[in-house]
Amino acid sequence: MELSDKSNPLTRPHTPLPSDLTPAEIAAKRFSVKGNAIVTGGCGNLGIEAARALLEHGASGVSLFDVNPVQAQDLVDTLRSDFPSAKIITKNVDVRDEQIVHHAVAETADELGSIDILLCFAGVVACNHALDVTLDQWKRTLDINTTGSWLCAQAAAKQMVKQGTGGSIVFTASISAHSVNFPQPQVSYNVSKGALLQLKSSLAAEWARYGIRVNSISPGYMDTVLNEGPELEEARHVWYSRNPMGRMGDASELTGVVILLCSRAGRYINGADILVDGGGSVF
Repeated sequence: MELSDKSNPLTRPHTPLPSDLTPAEIAAKRFSVKGNAIVTGGCGNLGIEAARALLEHGASGVSLFDVNPVQAQDLVDTLRSDFPSAKIITKNVDVRDEQIVHHAVAETADELGSIDILLCFAGVVACNHALDVTLDQWKRTLDINTTGSWLCAQAAAKQMVKQGTGGSIVFTASISAHSVNFPQPQVSYNVSKGALLQLKSSLAAEWARYGIRVNSISPGYMDTVLNEGPELEEARHVWYSRNPMGRMGDASELTGVVILLCSRAGRYINGADILVDGGGSVF
């Protein structure tokens, strides 16, 4: 495998910050975000929170990929109102469709001017006993969670290479990629998320020479619409009891690691997976 050239400006250490900056200015620049981002599943709880955080830290624009952007039109309008100088667009995208993905990425690059960040939050949960999982159920889970992430990453990376600018790609894996869920059966989901860890590592190895860093985050149980409903009430009590913090995570509690991985502060983080689970994985 061809390794990064030490003379490549995309892989050399960043130029130190000017010495005349104040401590507050240095702190701000350390976690500043530059350029434009694509957020898949961008109109869901996690996607909207992540997009807001990117904009708060300086992103010039965001493109929200979602199968139904209209469902969150009020939230998108609020983002546009809160960040009037940024360009915020939405794209109707099914991440399973290669042609749609590549077309949406090309449109985004044209409308925003560049693609510098990709956050993959598009995903589905499947709770089925292994003996009962149908082939269609199995394929749907892996097609959205794993193949969809791959298609978006490949399309975004091709654009980043074309630009010659490098970039940051972040997959959303899960604690389910590290251990088996309890008490609910989730074989297809677990497999789909475990595969993302290897995808992250493989792409991190291949694309570093282009200045593209590829990492993943592994959230624990998050208090989102995917984990609501009376049928999960018993499971939620179990999740609380098996977590040192005794609760689920809030969508906003993923934004810190997102900013780390997409900002100057994370410039030497590549091929990493960061658990954000309140310590649930220690039990």
